[in-house]
Amino acid sequence: MRPYTAILIVPTGVGAAIGGYAGDALPVAKAFAQVCDRLITHPNVLNGAILYWNLSNTFYVEGYGLDKFAAGCWGLRPVHQNRIGLVLDQAIEPELRHRHLQAADAARATLGLSLTDYVITDAPLNVELRIATSGASWGTIGNPDSLLRAAEVLIKRAGAEAIAVVARFPDTLDEVADQNYRHGKGVDPIAGAEAVISHLVVRTFQIPCAHSPAFFPPSLDPNLSPRSAAEELGYTFLPSVLVGLSRAPQFIPKASDKLSDFGDIWANQIDAAIVPATACGSSALLSLSHSRRCQIITVEENQTQVRVRPQPLGIKSIQVNSYLEAVGVLVALKAGINPSALSPNISPLRSLTI
Repeated sequence: MRPYTAILIVPTGVGAAIGGYAGDALPVAKAFAQVCDRLITHPNVLNGAILYWNLSNTFYVEGYGLDKFAAGCWGLRPVHQNRIGLVLDQAIEPELRHRHLQAADAARATLGLSLTDYVITDAPLNVELRIATSGASWGTIGNPDSLLRAAEVLIKRAGAEAIAVVARFPDTLDEVADQNYRHGKGVDPIAGAEAVISHLVVRTFQIPCAHSPAFFPPSLDPNLSPRSAAEELGYTFLPSVLVGLSRAPQFIPKASDKLSDFGDIWANQIDAAIVPATACGSSALLSLSHSRRCQIITVEENQTQVRVRPQPLGIKSIQVNSYLEAVGVLVALKAGINPSALSPNISPLRSLTI
């Protein structure tokens, strides 16, 4: 029997009630991974700063790569281990740089991860943060060419197969937005800018990439939300990024001469996609919605700032209230059972005219 494959999407920087904080959608991914044979998701779901969890049947796919995969342009090739190249922003202060290098060495010594030499960018990346009128977060990079030069050195000279980027982010965030986030409300103020960084590397080099922001630790807040607490545990968010990238699947262009039977995964093999009910406008979901095989499951409880529902987009979905209910729907679908058969209210068949 073929493997049952699902995609779990929680868009970045849109204030998702579940998955909009410090890896707080990871328990959802762990539950789905028990139901599916293969689960595809992205760093926003799996990265919990210094916390992480290895899920052997789960594929860590950066957002731009996920869009290209869902559109059928790229396939995913599973790997046993990637050699990870580390890019450090020149703007990171020496003490903070050493903290990140020590985290990288800890990942090598304690977790057995494979890292190449690191590269410091030849200019500060100059990350700036923004909040859109919709409430979503985004940002800009002042020196994107410096980032790409550093990544290219790691790929061509050090043989890197995945790239981890650590950029210095402003310590002076919007005070209200930062406090709301730390207290479990509002939007992650840095998530949108993080996506810009990883998108740029993946689009240019077509290899896995994820980002870890560099900050000095904030002051103690006794009213901290548990959903944000993972970011308070140390000097760096790098461990979860390195763990994710270590086994992130490689991207295989559809026209590539590398096509072969390596267990590659393509969009036409996706059985289900699970998304927040108000965040249905992503490129990946719009592509998957055209598939006759893929069932879209929308979760009402996971509210976001963007307010894009499936109905105006012509997307047919199975609507559920919670991720717990979505787990049950996946169990039924995998078993070949129409979920409506588990309800006492089954409508009769309709007659079609010739």
